[in-house]
Amino acid sequence: MRFPPAIIQLRRAQLVLMLAVLVPTVLMTAIGIVMLAVGSSSLFSVVLGVLVLAFTATAATGYILGSIFVGKGASLARVQNDFFSSVSHELRTPLTSIRLLMESLADGRLPEGERAAVIALLTREVSRLEHLLVRTLDLSRFQAGRHAFEMLPLPMTDLAAESVAAFDAATLVRPTTIELDLEPGLILIGDRGTLTRAVLNLLVNAWKYSGDDKRITLRARTTKRRVEILVEDNGIGVDPAERGDLFEGFTRGRAAIDSRAPGVGLGLAIVRAIVRAHRGTVDLLDSAPGRGSTFRISLPRPPVRASSHAELATVPARPTTELP
Repeated sequence: MRFPPAIIQLRRAQLVLMLAVLVPTVLMTAIGIVMLAVGSSSLFSVVLGVLVLAFTATAATGYILGSIFVGKGASLARVQNDFFSSVSHELRTPLTSIRLLMESLADGRLPEGERAAVIALLTREVSRLEHLLVRTLDLSRFQAGRHAFEMLPLPMTDLAAESVAAFDAATLVRPTTIELDLEPGLILIGDRGTLTRAVLNLLVNAWKYSGDDKRITLRARTTKRRVEILVEDNGIGVDPAERGDLFEGFTRGRAAIDSRAPGVGLGLAIVRAIVRAHRGTVDLLDSAPGRGSTFRISLPRPPVRASSHAELATVPARPTTELP
């Protein structure tokens, strides 16, 4: 027997819930109001009318809560369907390439020089597939809360130093200067490894989606109750119509696709999952097509005692204002 998709089942459940609860509740509410209006001289009628209205109010509350849960379930099912559809699409390309390359090798008719080139392409596609799977699993682990975050006081200078060093290693093909504008003595509470990865993803995105004259700035500042980390670039920018889905997995803007920059749209989704685990938010603060973008990570500001402890414990970081 073939069952309909989960999202269809949930929508049907929502309809059944509405017919089974909402319609009788409306009718009983009307009866309760009539009993209160007609039987105002009878204590029994008044009490019965109040009880009927109380029951209908409870039923209406139950319907609202049930509808919310069913709606969330339907949304989750839709997200899962979109996720698996996107994963299948992204896996199909490297798998197809691997199959064709292996068929070419199996024929045994390739010259030695071409065989070496095919093996190199095969190695590249396998690496690409492995990278995609690792990032997908990481995103799933972050979103499901299965990653152990070690929340400790972390000086912003250390976070910036490690992020820029990782950025340096990731962009060896074209070293780029990173300007730093860090508020002195800034401390935050977080997991060093994952926060470094979040900032690195924003820096690499800024690098990928900027032209030849790349200008990237990493800023950090405090507000009343928050610590804000900003990554600014002079790249291709983001269309306002695409902002809503920007942090969804496997989602890329039209300008990003047209620029032919490598990527599958997981970087910002991973950033959001990491920042949410730190009880923070990430958003696109400012952007316009052709005029660059500014992404902002906002984290809770640590108490003064934690900041003082981190300042005493920190080791001076190496200068990271510029990349070689």
